[in-house]
Amino acid sequence: MQPSKSHIAKNIAVVLALFACASASCSRPIQSNAEVREVRLPSGLSGSNEPDDGQWLMPAKNYSSNRFSSLDQITVDNARDLKVAWTFSTGINRGHEAAPLVVNNTMYIVTPYPNILYALDLTKPGAPMKWKYEPKPSSAAQGVACCDVVNRGAAFYDGKIFYNTLDDHTVAVDAQSGKEVWNTQVGDINQGESMTMAPLVVKDKVLVGNSGGEFGVRGWLTALDASSGKIAWKAYSTGPDVDCLIGSNFKPFYEADQGKDLGVTTWPPDAWKIGGGGVWGWISYDPELNLIYYGTANPGPWNPDQRPGDNKWTCGIFARNPDNGEALWFYQWSPHDLHDYDGVNEQILIDLPIAGHTRKVLVRPERNGYVYVLDRTSGEVLSATPFAYITTSKGVDLKTGRLIYNPEKSASLGKVVREICPASPGAKDWQPSAFSPKTGLLYLPHNNLCQDAESVEANYIAGTPYVGMNVKMYAGPGGNRGVFSAWDPVAAKEVWSIKEDYPVWSGALVTTANVAFYGTMDGWFKAVNAVAGEPLWQFKCGSGIIGQPITYRGPDGKQYVAILSGVGGWSGAIVAGNLDPRDGGGALGFNNAMSDLPKNTVKGGMLYVFALP
Repeated sequence: MQPSKSHIAKNIAVVLALFACASASCSRPIQSNAEVREVRLPSGLSGSNEPDDGQWLMPAKNYSSNRFSSLDQITVDNARDLKVAWTFSTGINRGHEAAPLVVNNTMYIVTPYPNILYALDLTKPGAPMKWKYEPKPSSAAQGVACCDVVNRGAAFYDGKIFYNTLDDHTVAVDAQSGKEVWNTQVGDINQGESMTMAPLVVKDKVLVGNSGGEFGVRGWLTALDASSGKIAWKAYSTGPDVDCLIGSNFKPFYEADQGKDLGVTTWPPDAWKIGGGGVWGWISYDPELNLIYYGTANPGPWNPDQRPGDNKWTCGIFARNPDNGEALWFYQWSPHDLHDYDGVNEQILIDLPIAGHTRKVLVRPERNGYVYVLDRTSGEVLSATPFAYITTSKGVDLKTGRLIYNPEKSASLGKVVREICPASPGAKDWQPSAFSPKTGLLYLPHNNLCQDAESVEANYIAGTPYVGMNVKMYAGPGGNRGVFSAWDPVAAKEVWSIKEDYPVWSGALVTTANVAFYGTMDGWFKAVNAVAGEPLWQFKCGSGIIGQPITYRGPDGKQYVAILSGVGGWSGAIVAGNLDPRDGGGALGFNNAMSDLPKNTVKGGMLYVFALP
């Protein structure tokens, strides 16, 4: 496994510019014996104990990021009767990862590059287009999009729709007219920065972050004034404390995260300046504690030998004051990340009974293969339990908080290391899970992938790939590449699971009527019983699904379910980017695991909306 330098460069360039099941293929789910129980959500987080207005104002539904709806017309008994109500073509054939929004009888959808925002009128048959906003991002941004030219959605606040463009602009658009209110550039594509994440708006501040760890960017989270677009504060993921907005109130729970300027001293000299740690995933907010929570991505380059040390503050989670960005605590999921495990997944904020006491926690299914339950007031790890097949580590030391790496699975120069599990996309990548306060269960869309890897030397040139790893991925134990499962965060165990042929790269949705929804990469949109896991309904969409499902109440009072279909992203780059299935190293090794995907789905860009007759 020693390809030429030109071959390596070609593979990396291709993936970084592009990447960026039928019922017969699903195993029978394990039946649940779990008692259905109510789990309380903290005040202000919009859970089942608060009325649902039928809208969907942010990708995660609410600040707790539970993707739970209390709409109850679609049930376990009638979900089989779901039919297509209407569709809308985006006209773009790249990866569609966004969640639609529904505000005041209007649906808003954001496309992949060129990041068009559509407003659809739900009061009229077929939901015709009211207007579209075209920001016209720079075409050069496509060349620094690591994982396809995707966009993960928008947020509504104070009469405006906020979202990011691939070329590092955050825009505010008037929700009624479609007119641009403001447009602020927050990053630089010439440095390899791009933007794919969905904003969160907290207390008049629009929170946005950058992508580009594979280009040696320096990660950050930025807060913009919602009215003017002016930058209120910016917190870097690497560098001195002053840049990371770390001060006297910073009190991490674990000793390894305590000390001065660790964002510098845990790196080789000046390596933190190109150290990655992008913020391209999910943000949650606790109004009672007035804290935002978000993860930081992988350090750069992937080759760990070029960056000895813990590489703070990458591959971890920050708790910050949204008013000024001040950091309150930090925890690092994967210190000195060996396998591109990032740390940007969703965190769901709930109050759980732990050891006889109700604790304010965040639940986080992490890329390294563990479901973490953290005390969200302090960052203490209360539990960390494997939810997938893991060879890269041997557990988490709850005394120190450290991930216990398996040194036998660390890639090195000139040596191919095999059966690295989970593979670099992790046991679960960005695709968000859902949590039901009704069942007390977490619904996890995830991967079953392993890889072989070999380190190579990476050289930094601004705006060009900075990776340093050859990878080939393949299916994990059992041969299925994906799983949709239900997890009990109190008992710290799986309750049921459904095997899928391909990685389950879509988001999840769950309702108070105990119906859970998700999609598959070969185009099936599915409803399952959230208590027991048995299939209830499925519909074959025109393209693979990597989007995030939502449900809403229409102007007619009916409950609808919506999903964007359009294969792509890192997992679907082989289709969206027309990659050669024979090139196992393509898409940074994902090609090898997905060589049969082009036989089972095609490019697309279509919104599907379903309802009962």
